[in-house]
Amino acid sequence: MTTGSSSTSSTSSTSSTAGTGGPATAEAGISTFKGQDRALRADRLGTGGLLLSVLAATAPLMVVAGVMPTTFAVMGIVGQPLLFVILGVVLVLFSVGYAEMSRHVHNAGAFYAYISRGLGGTAGAAAALVALVAYNALQVGIYGIFGFEVSGLFATYLELEIAWWIPALVAALLVGALGWLKIDVNARLLGVLLIVEVALVVVFDLAAVADPAKEGLSLHAFNPDTLTGAGVGTALCFCIAAFLGFEQAPVYAEETSKPHILVPRVMFFAVGGVAVFFALSSWAFTIAAGPSGIVGASQEQGPGLLFSLTESRLGGTFTDVLHVLFVTGMFAAMLSFHNVVARYTFAMGREGLLPSAFGRTTGTSGAPGTGSLLQTAVSLVVVIGFAIADDKPTGDPTAPVLQLFTWGGNIGALGVILLMAAASLSVIVFFARRGSARAQAWRLATAAVAGTALLIIAVYTVKDFDVLVGAGPGSSLSWLLPSIVGAALVAGLVQGLVLRSRKPEAHARIGLGNEAFQLDKAAESAS
Repeated sequence: MTTGSSSTSSTSSTSSTAGTGGPATAEAGISTFKGQDRALRADRLGTGGLLLSVLAATAPLMVVAGVMPTTFAVMGIVGQPLLFVILGVVLVLFSVGYAEMSRHVHNAGAFYAYISRGLGGTAGAAAALVALVAYNALQVGIYGIFGFEVSGLFATYLELEIAWWIPALVAALLVGALGWLKIDVNARLLGVLLIVEVALVVVFDLAAVADPAKEGLSLHAFNPDTLTGAGVGTALCFCIAAFLGFEQAPVYAEETSKPHILVPRVMFFAVGGVAVFFALSSWAFTIAAGPSGIVGASQEQGPGLLFSLTESRLGGTFTDVLHVLFVTGMFAAMLSFHNVVARYTFAMGREGLLPSAFGRTTGTSGAPGTGSLLQTAVSLVVVIGFAIADDKPTGDPTAPVLQLFTWGGNIGALGVILLMAAASLSVIVFFARRGSARAQAWRLATAAVAGTALLIIAVYTVKDFDVLVGAGPGSSLSWLLPSIVGAALVAGLVQGLVLRSRKPEAHARIGLGNEAFQLDKAAESAS
């Protein structure tokens, strides 16, 4: 840590980023804009609030109840716990360079800001549009499974049949309303929901260990031999989606008091905690059902497996509460992703990648209100579109309600994986151009390893997209859905090239964030 700190201070003086002058300069720069509507409000989040906001997006109960049984069932791989450990290592390696970058760049645009600093404004414009599409897809996709689960709860406990899209639309409006509030208010709400959710999963884990299947407390799931076969690459694609959220910490950098300290700290806490939590919880599945029975049980019961296992060990009341928390956990994830999309929209509007109206905050809350409105509008349009197309029974895996979840989730995951790979390359180029490659050598090496691993996972994601979305072999969906990310990439590149040609000043501001306005103010004062 001493080496990292000294290298940061030694290079800060030559940097032209928002964080270059260390904590004092960063805070002063942000506070300069506190009275204006083109900067997010600082000092709203501490370590706890930032960590809870980030972790809420991982939706731990949704992953445990949905992703884990699906991975066991579809891929037939018992070693899912080991996959979470492997991915945890890869993402920790990614976080080393990403966290160091966050000490130099404080911008709500996060991914695209980092990529523009290393690879240039045109690449940054492309990354911005990919991020906007990816996080919107992740957020909107959850409305499908949310509506499905809420309608199921109404049918089970109230004997009332309602269409899935009704609770989905209500949730979209409620999330949109909450998006206008102060971020610390949202953080408290997300924190309460997350803590209860995690506590219930831990109770299940302990119950599984206390009452294992006939094979006992077997560690077979951590045996590397369980990861043989053609399904490992696709299983990695399933599992990496469970981590999405930790990389959002830099998005809130402008709303913290000490981003150069808090953002790296939260990222490492998040990715380490998520890896351990999911590895142990997926292991608990293999203990409760038995290593030899977990694949068959997952294929038979699907997402209902968790609730079946808890009911036999912890009773009906606990399982009922778990069903409710499954829904609130999804709501927390939707709110978390909504906040991220709103901030990306704000950053893009502030830097000319979207109309300037999106680059303004609301009066008293300091939230990116117009960005929140845009994300809410996108959610409503997509949910209504899928509702109109829904002419199949809700339980049919090809029903639009379920397609919304699988399509959105996998489109979003592919986009974020590509962004992480590009950010890894950007870290290397950024520090090499600053002449600090030798001082940062070990960080750059970890970025190279992580970037390579992420590219491999991205290739598998595209190759096996038909499996990920449940489409048949040869289905056009296997290339149509990934092409949405490709189209965003191409459109962003075109936008960046046009800006560079026609508005070079705007192109030069991409990724600068608050610093661009500090420079403008300095220029005005000088004149």
